[in-house]
Amino acid sequence: MQTDRFEATQTRTREVDEGLRQHMNSIYAKMSVGVMITAVVAWVVGSSPTLLNLFLGGPQAYVVMFAPLAIVMFGFRPQSMASGKLMMVFFALACVYGISFASIAVAMSSSPAFGIIVAKAFFIATGMFAGVSAIGYTTKIDLTPIRTFASMAIWGVIIAGVLNMLVFKSSMMDMGLSMISIPLFAGITAWQTQNMKEMYSANMAPEIAARYAWAAALTLYISFIAMFMSILNLMSSR
Repeated sequence: MQTDRFEATQTRTREVDEGLRQHMNSIYAKMSVGVMITAVVAWVVGSSPTLLNLFLGGPQAYVVMFAPLAIVMFGFRPQSMASGKLMMVFFALACVYGISFASIAVAMSSSPAFGIIVAKAFFIATGMFAGVSAIGYTTKIDLTPIRTFASMAIWGVIIAGVLNMLVFKSSMMDMGLSMISIPLFAGITAWQTQNMKEMYSANMAPEIAARYAWAAALTLYISFIAMFMSILNLMSSR
């Protein structure tokens, strides 16, 4: 009798572990596709003077610049939106980010040295992202306090960044904000990884699981993009 119970428990544990592995892989796959879409859109727009002028050639550049924030705040609702709609919003966000980064593609095509800096920044961001995500997955420490502090601090960085762009226009302040942003988004990445692991349940309905997956993918995507841009800003300012 005890042997049967032990075997049943072992089987159940293996099923949960396999389900969690698939759930985590699904999240990282969604996030990776988002990064790929951003890179492709940036290259396409950056390679076309017509598209570049259409999106970034005038005051509309500010619309493109602030559109991601508006999409995240008002257009992404995992609690009420179906997973299919969340997917479309997520990919739309990735496209808008790609348009915003088109200027980077232009600089890369005209300067091989800058292209090398971009590649280095991307690999550093990837390594950092993987490291803090692994910490978030394995640690037993509750990372919720980090999330609370980092979330509030990020809003401060965003406000300071907007003021610096429109008013102060200080390169030193820009570098300082980039240095602050890196550990903040690293903390968010670690917390989100821990949270999406703890939120998983083998009994969760497929639609609910998909909603959680898209929400987690969005947070990880934004954290990766923010770390990459902050690292790139620091490296290109040296």
